Amino acid sequence: MALIAGCQHELEFTIPAHEVEKESERIAQSYTEKVRLPGFRPGKAPKGIVRQKFAAEIRQETLESLIPKQLLARFKAEQIKTVGQPEVVDLKYIDGADVVFKARFEVVPEFELGEYRNVEVIYNEPVVDDEELDKRIEEIREEKAQFVNDDPRPAKEGDFAVVDLESVEGVDGDPVSSKDLQLEIGATSTMSEFTSAITGLEPGSSTRVTVDYPEDYSHEKLAGKKVVFEIKLNQLRRKELPELNDDFAKDLGDFQSFEELRNAVRTQLLRSKESSAQEGSKRMLMDKLVDAHDFSVPNAWIDRQIQIDVENYLQMVKENGGDPSQMNLDWAKIREARQETAARQVKGSVLLDRIATAEAIDATQDDLDREIQRVARERREPPIAVRQRWEKDGVMQNVASQIRDWKTRNFLFDNARKVAGEMPVDPAEAVEAAAE
Repeated sequence: MALIAGCQHELEFTIPAHEVEKESERIAQSYTEKVRLPGFRPGKAPKGIVRQKFAAEIRQETLESLIPKQLLARFKAEQIKTVGQPEVVDLKYIDGADVVFKARFEVVPEFELGEYRNVEVIYNEPVVDDEELDKRIEEIREEKAQFVNDDPRPAKEGDFAVVDLESVEGVDGDPVSSKDLQLEIGATSTMSEFTSAITGLEPGSSTRVTVDYPEDYSHEKLAGKKVVFEIKLNQLRRKELPELNDDFAKDLGDFQSFEELRNAVRTQLLRSKESSAQEGSKRMLMDKLVDAHDFSVPNAWIDRQIQIDVENYLQMVKENGGDPSQMNLDWAKIREARQETAARQVKGSVLLDRIATAEAIDATQDDLDREIQRVARERREPPIAVRQRWEKDGVMQNVASQIRDWKTRNFLFDNARKVAGEMPVDPAEAVEAAAE
């Protein structure tokens, strides 16, 4: 077996002439039995005439019959684990002679699994200080705020104004309107033009305001437009926040005191920070393992990974209201841009599989049952419905594979040598930060 490059290899094959003739004769006989030729009864045309008239078809079917059998037998005999479909090249087929050809194919990568325990990785044990805790408690308090109607008076900053608004100039087509819209006067979320227009108004009063919208405004109909709105102030409201006491804690759930609530929120924040910190360390750990193992991966797997990444991206576009069908994707450029990243992703997956096998890590039935229960709770479906859908759609094996990878990553993290330090910036996060 000759190595061409990476995981691609080449083998030479020879099919003896007598085997070729035997198969060709069988296929020609089948043509004789089924074809209809002018002047002959069905199945009675001379084989010589049939061979002459259908020479190209008989030749093609002979090759299509013999070559796959030759490939399968050779791969099995030499225990070659191929990836994807082999490519047949340099085919030589002359009547009465041996058929000679070469097959090019990719194989499953073979490599020596290096050390994967006790790998040094940066991990900073998270802590939750009182300032973070107080901020989260205040956010919960804001969520539980009540808005109380105020007596009629001139509107001022800090009030919550309930307004009706409708565009009267500057918008193409139907006007933009909203009823009983609540705006916080002076808040950063409220455009300054609306704050200026409403300040000083009393409930029942109306006014007009002109708003210059930026080109990148989220509402497409308003983006880049100068729009005049008619605004009517219906009601003023004030926000009343609950007191932070034991009653507040009891209203939120199964808490007996405010201190118990604080402890629960602290634990929740800590778990969230731990999860985030561990994910960063696990990414670093996988990067180290990929760098430490020098082996090639099949192009077919890389192409498949790129396809998965693009499909996930298009799904995200669709979920965010975009139309993937309107995107003119250049697959050649995408493959070139994603080649290195996808190759590392595939190498990581191969390593996880090898480590899971070495450590006998697998998804148990209990693991699958818990995942089914989790998805059922999220979607508010009966667990049996989730299970049946996964079994019908063939998803169960994919879920089991994901659980196996997750457990293997946890195993690697648990067995890593953790040191404190500054985490390197993730390239994707660096790009997002630069864009902002």
